[in-house]
Amino acid sequence: MAGGTVHEKGLLAQDLPPWLKQITHRISEESRLFPSTINHVLINEYLLNQGIMPHQDGPAYVPVVAILSLGSSVVMDFTPHSSLNNSTDTSGNNINDKTSKPAHMAMNSREELNEYGPFSVVLMPRSLLIFKDKAYSDYLHGIEDREMQRYDEAVNVASSMKSHEQAKPVSGLKPATDDIETGGDTVIHRTSRRVSLTCRVVMKVHKNLIKL
Repeated sequence: MAGGTVHEKGLLAQDLPPWLKQITHRISEESRLFPSTINHVLINEYLLNQGIMPHQDGPAYVPVVAILSLGSSVVMDFTPHSSLNNSTDTSGNNINDKTSKPAHMAMNSREELNEYGPFSVVLMPRSLLIFKDKAYSDYLHGIEDREMQRYDEAVNVASSMKSHEQAKPVSGLKPATDDIETGGDTVIHRTSRRVSLTCRVVMKVHKNLIKL
């Protein structure tokens, strides 16, 4: 991670490296969705069949997230939950990202299912996903642990295919968009690792761990 360590009292801040500060500044300036400067970035690497359990980001963050995807394409699933009881520690002591049960186990009424439906988003190489408000507070987001993922029901499937068709190869590198299979099977075959940069704003910031 970059930007410091998040604990129960907020962020023990460290400066972002210049290359990362340039990226987060551009995200903030062009999206205009962040209330202040992005001060924390979580950098994760995913292997071919590796995902992440459905989870809700902790209450330490402003409810808006930007995810920059590099490497392999992948499908991220958003599943609704009926309350925060299964995904939030009410003691307030654990403010890191939290895992929870799948939405179908957390939901307890048909009315809630009708109001909030699950959906998926294709994350293409060099794509930027920003979600906020209800997508942040009322949904869990995660990625399945599998090499093959269907993408035909993703909400952005049309724009993803356009991006796939227009992608320009980078000299010396295998195009990551080769993961997309557009024949009879609308699937992503993850053939390379994926790296994600999750950019967020921590509300409470502490410059020093100990005050003398």
